[in-house]
Amino acid sequence: MTFLDFRRFDPPGSGERRSTRLHPFWLLLFIAGVHSCSSKSGTTSVEDSLTSGRITIASAPEARTIVDREGQAFQKLYPQGEFRVQARSSSEAIRELFAAECDLAAISRELEPEERAAASRGGLELEGYRFAKDAVVVIANPGNSVENLALDDLKRIYLGTLRNWSDLGGSSRPIEPVFPDPKSDLAEFFVQRVMGGEQVQAKVALVDDDSTAVAEVRARPGGIGFVSLAWAERGAKTLRVSSLNGLPYWKPDLEAVYQGDYPLTRALSFYVRTNGPRVAHGLITYATSRDGQEIVHEAGLVPTSVPVRFVRRSPLKGAH
Repeated sequence: MTFLDFRRFDPPGSGERRSTRLHPFWLLLFIAGVHSCSSKSGTTSVEDSLTSGRITIASAPEARTIVDREGQAFQKLYPQGEFRVQARSSSEAIRELFAAECDLAAISRELEPEERAAASRGGLELEGYRFAKDAVVVIANPGNSVENLALDDLKRIYLGTLRNWSDLGGSSRPIEPVFPDPKSDLAEFFVQRVMGGEQVQAKVALVDDDSTAVAEVRARPGGIGFVSLAWAERGAKTLRVSSLNGLPYWKPDLEAVYQGDYPLTRALSFYVRTNGPRVAHGLITYATSRDGQEIVHEAGLVPTSVPVRFVRRSPLKGAH
């Protein structure tokens, strides 16, 4: 029996991240109900095919704009394809997919190890497809003279042990960190990737979304925060980032994100049940086609399945 199909994905890394998203026990309970729960699309009279049918999509905020646009473009070509998109966190979207409460999950990460294991134990066959690359972009007040930041310095800022921009080569000014909703996908990514699983200890200004984060950073002379790639050039200053002090600093331009050189990249992925509604597979096929990937590009993110032409840019190798 085949449990998971990641044929479009690279093999998972050997290191496993700690996660507090959803305990495998609860995942198994959700999976247990799959065979007794019919899909919402199955209750309609619309024929289910690759180009017709009604489905529910659970989408993480970072993927929502693209999912909406992909669905609208698909419907222009195939009017009998109907999509209801619901805002969910990535963990909620996966939970609903496992429980057959949605037909397609669009999330800002790959499955966690415990989610994969729970799907396997429950006999749930899934397919996953990356359809876009995103970056977590570090932003500062436009008047800040600092251009570059290593991830270990960024961690120290949010631990509260690095408090003045002068320690980074800037003006003597208190650092004022901004942080998203701790339950958001963006915050969870930051805690795992930048903080190494350690909790934020610095005094931070909490914000609800990327738009508010940009506004708060602009309003604070010592402001610093982080947003998704689509908000990289919305009025705040984008900092170059390096994995470690002494390594090249990278700006989150399209090539650096596409090639994986920029340290804070993540994939937006579709997950679907193998035996789920066919129109869900049809939408995935469209989203990963040339036309669908153009929508990804227009939304400010990086395509994954169609080659993109870049102007080559070299990393900045200097210090702060």
